Amino acid sequence: MSDLGLSAVKAYGGVAQTLGNLTGGKDTQGVGGPDFGSMLNSAVGSVSQAGNAAEMAVTNAAMGRGDLVDVVTAVAAAEATLETVIAVRDEVIKAYQEIMRMPI
Repeated sequence: MSDLGLSAVKAYGGVAQTLGNLTGGKDTQGVGGPDFGSMLNSAVGSVSQAGNAAEMAVTNAAMGRGDLVDVVTAVAAAEATLETVIAVRDEVIKAYQEIMRMPI
């Protein structure tokens, strides 16, 4: 995974940890399902796992133990996962900006 991808994952992890600290570690699940912090932790975990799988596939291919198709598949999966998280982040930022524009 690139340095930019790793720093993005670390940033999302920091936000998730901050959200967890703000709730005091309490269970904030409502009727609708898990809280936002849990969903964010899950997304960050999936990005990290996809990146690790891609790195492992590249390493195996470089050592002659892997197949190029596996490398391409793993890298594409990691890229798709990261793009999904970025799209969600963008929507959260848009929502935050809209809330900040609301009159008091």
